[in-house]
Amino acid sequence: MTTLDPAVADRLKRTAEGLVPAVVQQHDTGEVLMLGWMDDEALARTLATGRATYWSRSRREYWVKGETSGHRQWVREVRLDCDKDTLLVKVEQEGGACHTGDRTCFDADLLWAGPSRG
Repeated sequence: MTTLDPAVADRLKRTAEGLVPAVVQQHDTGEVLMLGWMDDEALARTLATGRATYWSRSRREYWVKGETSGHRQWVREVRLDCDKDTLLVKVEQEGGACHTGDRTCFDADLLWAGPSRG
């Protein structure tokens, strides 16, 4: 078990399940790739290894992004939002970030597009 630095752990606001949402972004383009969930252990592993590690709510286990698919995430930066309840994980993405193989999880289903301005 990897232990999260208490100075970091004390700052986090977690869900009732002990999780924090992690918005994952390509570090150099700002492209939003996916949303994952981290608990203290997943965040500690991520910070210790530089590889994005998440908690799977459906499988109830940790997973390192790309461990089986080869679509790795190399962590460049981790930030905490102003409310201290959401992480921003900036990564160097290899291959697709989505479990479907797509580059991003947000390509497939456009719900609404506002009018263009100007």
